[in-house]
Amino acid sequence: MKRAFAGIAAFALCVPAFAADPDISVGTLKEVTKTLSSDAFEGRAPTTRGEDKTVGYIAGRFAAAGLQPANKGSWFQDVPMVRMTVNPATSLKITGGKAPLDLAYKTDLVVSSYRIVPHTEIRDSDVVFVGYGINAPERGWNDYKGVDVKGKTVVILINDPDYEAKDLKGPFGGRAMTYYGRWTYKFEEAARQGAAAAIIVHDTFPAAYPWGVVVSSWTGAQIHMDAADNHMNETEANGWITNEAAQKLMASAGFDLVRLTAAAKKKGFKAVPLKLKASLAFDTAIEHQLSKNVVGILPGKSRPDEYVLYSAHWDHLGICEPVKGDNICNGALDNATGTAGLVSLAEAYVKAGPAERSVVFAAVTAEESGLLGSEFYAANPIFPLAKTVGGINMDGLNILGRTKDVVVIGPGKSELEPMLEKYAKAQGRVVMPEPTPEKGSFYRSDHFSLAKLGVPMIYFDAGEDLVNGGKAAGAAASEDYTTNRYHKPQDEYRDDWVWDGAVEDLTLNYRIGRDLADGTAWPNWYPGAEFRAARDASRK
Repeated sequence: MKRAFAGIAAFALCVPAFAADPDISVGTLKEVTKTLSSDAFEGRAPTTRGEDKTVGYIAGRFAAAGLQPANKGSWFQDVPMVRMTVNPATSLKITGGKAPLDLAYKTDLVVSSYRIVPHTEIRDSDVVFVGYGINAPERGWNDYKGVDVKGKTVVILINDPDYEAKDLKGPFGGRAMTYYGRWTYKFEEAARQGAAAAIIVHDTFPAAYPWGVVVSSWTGAQIHMDAADNHMNETEANGWITNEAAQKLMASAGFDLVRLTAAAKKKGFKAVPLKLKASLAFDTAIEHQLSKNVVGILPGKSRPDEYVLYSAHWDHLGICEPVKGDNICNGALDNATGTAGLVSLAEAYVKAGPAERSVVFAAVTAEESGLLGSEFYAANPIFPLAKTVGGINMDGLNILGRTKDVVVIGPGKSELEPMLEKYAKAQGRVVMPEPTPEKGSFYRSDHFSLAKLGVPMIYFDAGEDLVNGGKAAGAAASEDYTTNRYHKPQDEYRDDWVWDGAVEDLTLNYRIGRDLADGTAWPNWYPGAEFRAARDASRK
């Protein structure tokens, strides 16, 4: 992969010389991670007792580090949410085909509604296969062209049409996922088209996670942003079905899922009415509640009205689907470690003394529910986005040991990348593109909420080329985490974790942020990035 670093030389000249190494406390990293991921915090689900403990603990650590409360004397920014729990006694019934189907909750199907209503009922809705469910006029692609799906149930493939490419060539970036491939987009577009229900076909490779992750993430209480209109512009129901269930559905309609998928990959694909009827009904328990972002600030010395932002999400899944008798999704790596990194960076900044610009530390809520806390902050910023110089997001620290490489998530987008490359080189490391761009990781964490509104954000991971063990060991550890721990109760704190890699990565985070905070540069997105126009408009 080639990285678009055109024009970086001029920007690099505006960046101060190397900042001093920060004092990153391994003790803080261990203590905060172990505390937040303990069973006492009940998996840190928003609007639960676990949240109360979590936000209080983070505010206490920010205060002890020497930060000031950022929101008019308060550590907290209230985020209005609604907690919705679907009665699991539901199924999706399909009729009109060769044989009726009754798709069972959790086994074949997960379903919910974004509408804040106590009862959802869809009867005899026509079923239409809409391929990847993409409407991208700038790419000359419209899976909804020539079909009216108002009041109908649309079946949609996950990812985008060229995800199997070996390179980055294709109508949707080849192997790299675009936002059109994200499930969030697919539900949004189905709603814009007037569909009654939107069902995504799960497939492990293009989704980037197994069916068990869908079940653990989509069942039980779901958190959404509250709204005065109760989100009545959304689909009545949205959810997922397994690939096996989708094959049965297509076979009942006289079609083959493999052939339909192949057809959907080609430009000019036309949606296929399946001549099936879909029916489902479920009740939803609704609780209107507030969650909280925790935000601290270290005011700047000479330009306190200009801001550098660090973010990490504090939430996880709470009480979740049991695995081997354990039903607390502790979220140790995801993202107690990132929150610990936020605290340790705050400590390091205070010890080094204030920068010229203000530095903001935001522990945001409900990332696991769709980036809701960061989305609310971006829409209701405590500090103006036009005055926010740039930001750095952390979502899971390296607990495997030092690496020879650093991986940029969504490379080639912003002028923050040459800063990362500069400091990684000083550590004897190389900056690499994502090994799995098809997972769409850039669109799956909190930096995206601010990027959409123009704020230059960078998000990187440690690479997989371990100093002790090499690429094979790193890849094996990554696969083991995704398969056995990600969004499962097994994501728990371990005393044998190795923290020197996390310290190296946090040093990179510190140096980039400190350079921005002590400098005068206003980095931007590269001209071809999808967020450039928003930044240019806000800076005017």
